[in-house]
Amino acid sequence: MKFDIPFILSEKFLKQYPPKNLPMKSTAVVNFAPEKGSVEIREVPRPEIGDEDVLLEVANVGVCGSDLHQWTGDHSWPVNYPVVLGHEFGGTIRESGKNVTGWKEGDRVVSETAGIIDQGNPMTRQGFYNLDPTRKGFGNGVDGAMTRYVSVPARCLHRVPDSLAFEQACLTEPCCVAFNAVVENTRIKPGDRVLVLGPGTIGILCAAVAKLCGAEVAVIGLEADKKRLEIAEKYGCDTLVGDGTEWAMQRDGLGADSVIDATGVSKSLETAMQLVRPKGHISKVGWGPRPLGFSLDPIVQKNVTLQGSFSHNWPIWERVIVLLASGRLDVKPIIGGVWPLEEWQEAFEKMHDGTVVKSILKPG
Repeated sequence: MKFDIPFILSEKFLKQYPPKNLPMKSTAVVNFAPEKGSVEIREVPRPEIGDEDVLLEVANVGVCGSDLHQWTGDHSWPVNYPVVLGHEFGGTIRESGKNVTGWKEGDRVVSETAGIIDQGNPMTRQGFYNLDPTRKGFGNGVDGAMTRYVSVPARCLHRVPDSLAFEQACLTEPCCVAFNAVVENTRIKPGDRVLVLGPGTIGILCAAVAKLCGAEVAVIGLEADKKRLEIAEKYGCDTLVGDGTEWAMQRDGLGADSVIDATGVSKSLETAMQLVRPKGHISKVGWGPRPLGFSLDPIVQKNVTLQGSFSHNWPIWERVIVLLASGRLDVKPIIGGVWPLEEWQEAFEKMHDGTVVKSILKPG
């Protein structure tokens, strides 16, 4: 049969009749060495799946700050080189291992990041597998999703409603990081004054979640962050450049109830200690590998709680998907564009120089 117009298979059709003859190879964004700039497009084989895994065809994958740090060579975590980057992703199941139940070909899903965990680890047995010291994540410990196909343990999957586009669903992971930092590890109350340091993806999402909790929120950045701060304003946040003292002290002169440090700079913790009120709370969610170089005595003097916050677990993902699907947590304002996989470098550069908050890649 000849078609005079292009014949495009709809997502509904592909879900009903998934293709069986999958390509054996595809292109991928690969981090191949620890040195700066050691990222390139390579051809990789289609991954084989185990009995407990599914083969996921990636629809969209978000670019994370950690991907940028591996690209620039200033990361502070172990990487299993060479590795396909990408841990913020969603797509459609194309194959399932023989022991997989509850999932079928064509299901729309997003995946958690813990590609390998120790099921017998005490933290895993408590449900906190994100804190298993042997955990290996997609994009650094095991191959990630900046490619067409990725092998994913079925335990990592969460169902995506048809109403939620993959361009937004692929950002479930950073939203879960923010939810864990703000709701689980900070427990913000309505009326709290919350100061967020750093208007990157995680900082802005932390601010958005804090607004959902009923807090008054300000996001502070540098002069170079003005475009990102404009995005934070779309979430109803106050924005500050350089100094947050006046805002923090506005209510009674004692400081902010909570400060969320979402920067990648160790020294920002000193700012947090200055701006938090006595008996207040600091959540450290941004990585800062350099030594501090200052005293932590203000934490003692102010009786301040300093809380680290890392990753997420199953119940957080389920909550966040509900928030995304309902529109109460809207990630569209942070999306600066969608690039084909082959244009990964432009997508990385636009995030790195602050032109956009979040870049998204589309394999295939």
